[in-house]
Amino acid sequence: GRGRAMAHGHGQCCCCCGAEAAAGSAERGAAWGLYLRIDRQRLQCLNERREGSGALVFRAWEERGDRAQFVESDDDEELLFNIPFTGNVKLKGVIVMGEDDGTHPAEMRLFKNIPHMSFDDAAREPDQMFSLSRDPRGELEYPTKIARFSNVYHLSIHFPKNFGAETTKIFYIGLKGEWTEAHRHEVTICNYEAAANPADHKLEQITPQTHFIS
Repeated sequence: GRGRAMAHGHGQCCCCCGAEAAAGSAERGAAWGLYLRIDRQRLQCLNERREGSGALVFRAWEERGDRAQFVESDDDEELLFNIPFTGNVKLKGVIVMGEDDGTHPAEMRLFKNIPHMSFDDAAREPDQMFSLSRDPRGELEYPTKIARFSNVYHLSIHFPKNFGAETTKIFYIGLKGEWTEAHRHEVTICNYEAAANPADHKLEQITPQTHFIS
């Protein structure tokens, strides 16, 4: 009997750790959920070889290993993403996953709140710059200076060079952070509704009498 009890106890322990690990993984996936907050209609990737392929790299953290979805540069090794969000973002970290070869981007430059950036615009000083390591499995997280990226409605990511290949290839870009709705518009609507409500009630009170008369 004793041996069985021990085995049972051990089983519980494993199960518990497994659940924790799964929860940790789910939590980590949720942290990388900013891709859901991208305005995909207006998302741009400049110098992509296949039109629309730049959008494919923004997906769920759990799906980062899907190597069928990638973007490759066209004329040279540069890629530039213009990423408008559907609200305001506090950007905390970025993951960039490529091949374990020369096509992996070697440098990443971040710009905030400059919509429709062009390669000419990208010559200016970025808000933050990173030297990248090859990351074929999407494990390296590049932390942003949060104070600088606390109110981002548009993010541009410029990859000026890679590790020596003619073109750059990216499988996945993860964006970690918090999203809040852009409030300005809604506040106006709320105020308007609040002001309109008393009038609604008056109408309701009048209506039965009108019916009564007619």
